[in-house]
Amino acid sequence: MSIGRFLRLSAHLQMLPVLEGGEETLIGGQAVLDGVMMLAPHSYCVAVRKPDGQIVTEQQPVQKIADRYPIFKYPIIRGLGRIGQTMQLGSRALKFSFNAALTEEESAKPAEVSSWMMTASFIFSLGLFLFLYKFVPLYLATWIGHHVASLSSRFAVNMIDGLIRMGIFFSYLLLLSIPQDIQRVFRYHGAEHKVVFNYESGQPLSVENAQKFVTFHPRCGTCFLLVILVISMIVYALLPVDGFLLKLVSRIVLLPLIVGLSYELIRFAARRQGTLLGMLTRPGLWLQRITTKSPDDSQAAVAIHALNGAMALEAKQGGELVVA
Repeated sequence: MSIGRFLRLSAHLQMLPVLEGGEETLIGGQAVLDGVMMLAPHSYCVAVRKPDGQIVTEQQPVQKIADRYPIFKYPIIRGLGRIGQTMQLGSRALKFSFNAALTEEESAKPAEVSSWMMTASFIFSLGLFLFLYKFVPLYLATWIGHHVASLSSRFAVNMIDGLIRMGIFFSYLLLLSIPQDIQRVFRYHGAEHKVVFNYESGQPLSVENAQKFVTFHPRCGTCFLLVILVISMIVYALLPVDGFLLKLVSRIVLLPLIVGLSYELIRFAARRQGTLLGMLTRPGLWLQRITTKSPDDSQAAVAIHALNGAMALEAKQGGELVVA
């Protein structure tokens, strides 16, 4: 695999938390390259439209991590388990979508993404995340604190660190949204939201019905990441820690706690839309103007295909979900 394709795969991996469907009671989803992954309580299905127009799918049973490890049923910790499992399934779906949708320009043969390539891309993405969102903001905030006396306090440096982190997130999101394949993923992201709304409404699943709904969903990963940025700013600002290295280590160590707290908050707020607490998801809905786009009918059809596949497998396993 070429360096360009490796970086392309890494970019898609970095977008997985943004594209993740969030906490769902029955149905969740995630956009991938030229397709959608849908997740029922115990079933997984990813549907991808190949360049020739054919829709290919992969279906597998899924055991909830909380069923295997009861510790993940508790608050805070359950968020880590849920997100970890979703990222694992999302990576699997992304690998399938790359192998199904990408073609070699010269040979026109399906491009294969090996397990080691996925691992290398994940490690690269994790390293880039820590560098961009932990090291760079803290370094710049510390530098500003050393050169501007009025901004040299611990609280001021930590708040500047948080603001820079948000600026990097918005800029990076805009930069990643430029490539055409990411634009297509954003349209499939919109299709996934529309189909989930269609399912939750109780109306029969159809392209016509799905297209009536908006692309902005309160339980989207975009909302979740924005909440993480806000919570981390508050937590870091209150830490009684001085020194660049100690601050950097504390930011990495406390990341699981911040993710767990953010999960609980977004889960609680998303179920109370229209209330003051529900307003917490509003900025994330605005941000989805970047991460979701209106899908065409063929893209909505792929999302429905994925949902029907997940529900069909769920029914085979004794679930109560009904295929439309």
